[in-house]
Amino acid sequence: MECKTHNRESLPALLRAHGISPTHQRIEIAHAILSRCDHVSADRILALANDRATETSKATVYNTLKLFVEQKLIREVIADPGRIFYDPNTEPHHHFYNVDTGELTDIDASAIEVSGLPPLPHGAVAEGVDVIVRIRSHTG
Repeated sequence: MECKTHNRESLPALLRAHGISPTHQRIEIAHAILSRCDHVSADRILALANDRATETSKATVYNTLKLFVEQKLIREVIADPGRIFYDPNTEPHHHFYNVDTGELTDIDASAIEVSGLPPLPHGAVAEGVDVIVRIRSHTG
């Protein structure tokens, strides 16, 4: 699975393509996520966005992340109730989540086969299926 990274110069056009006005803070937040192929937490994004001496608040980061997810610029991955990651890879894929280290890694969509879904509620359509395989170090 290939990851495409972006530099600051390419981000205003990318944000506009997703219907997002490219403010300075949004560009810094987008850069914190889209300049790498990592799954990052909101706290890490805040630290990365503020590395360049900007004063981006936690509320701005959370509001911007919500906007980016809504506009399908990034994916939100809830690994467990206390761990939410933001994923720059919006292509269909799944994840390994290491419960010991907190690391989230991609699994190619073709490596997992889902053979059926339960009946959906009336009027609902499936938007996607996300599989998280929780792993830990084997001791013994």
